[in-house]
Amino acid sequence: MSVRRVMPVIQSEAVAESRGFYGLLGFEEVMDLGWITTFASPATPAAQISVMTADKTAPVTPDLSVEVDDVDAVHAAVRESGAEIVHPLSDEEWGVRRFFVRDPNGRVINVLSHR
Repeated sequence: MSVRRVMPVIQSEAVAESRGFYGLLGFEEVMDLGWITTFASPATPAAQISVMTADKTAPVTPDLSVEVDDVDAVHAAVRESGAEIVHPLSDEEWGVRRFFVRDPNGRVINVLSHR
């Protein structure tokens, strides 16, 4: 298993303002689904920040996202560890397979792979 990228998720209703602000820092918008907008560095595309009003397909908004190369293997390892699965492993219409797990600090982590 390997980590491809880690993205903080900022819960906010200020998406337009965030677009302008993160543009000042050199980020460009790379995804906008209405409820989640992701900004990335043109020079380092894996350096990303997501701004989310609320998660459209899950019960909670995650604190961060971790993209892995094999989400099924990570899911199996997490389940075996006894960690709390907050949202089940599922295929999303927007092209990812993901689940949410709560870390020891109480933070919700969105673990995903692109399909």
